Amino acid sequence: MLNFECRLLNTVTCNLNFIIMQKVIASFLSFIVVMLSIVEPLHAGIYFYTDKNGVRHFTNVPTSSNYKPYIGESRSRRRPTAWRAYNNKKYDNIITMASQNYGVSFPLIKAIIRAESGFNHRAVSKKGALGLMQLMPENVRLLRISDPFDPWENIMGGTQFFKKQLRYFNGKVKLALAAYNAGPNAVDHYKGIPPYTETRNYVKKVIRFYRAYKK
Repeated sequence: MLNFECRLLNTVTCNLNFIIMQKVIASFLSFIVVMLSIVEPLHAGIYFYTDKNGVRHFTNVPTSSNYKPYIGESRSRRRPTAWRAYNNKKYDNIITMASQNYGVSFPLIKAIIRAESGFNHRAVSKKGALGLMQLMPENVRLLRISDPFDPWENIMGGTQFFKKQLRYFNGKVKLALAAYNAGPNAVDHYKGIPPYTETRNYVKKVIRFYRAYKK
């Protein structure tokens, strides 16, 4: 009788240990899945091809087998320190030319670049925005930009696009910034800055940088 009870106790103990181990393994696997889901990818579904004239075309929706995956740098990678980002003068000459060409103030263009990419000319966002001023592939095509990672082309194109928003919204900088981030249709729809957390934080950030660069 005693031996039977011991065997029964050992069986119950083994079953409990097995159940506990299953729960531990399941919890561990769930943790791994969650961690993998929040890690930002190194590229964001951007594809490109080079045509016979040597012009590169970028898209996030490839329409033929000519397009190959483009691997850029995530915006969050290699971010400069706050001071280095603030004091970055690498693209000041191009920003000056863009300011003169399109009538947008130098501090404002620089503030947009800092907020968009942290001065990383090879930045690619999770949504597929490209380069210093984070231009979407459709805007790259509309602006006839051959290489969105070329600082000169990107800043000139981005400034031209922002100037279009500024003109459309009668020189109201905050509305133009909101349109640059969320699109002019969203600003029109809400008759002001859309109630998107990302857009509202973006506008505040650019204005803060703009005031700092004006000093």
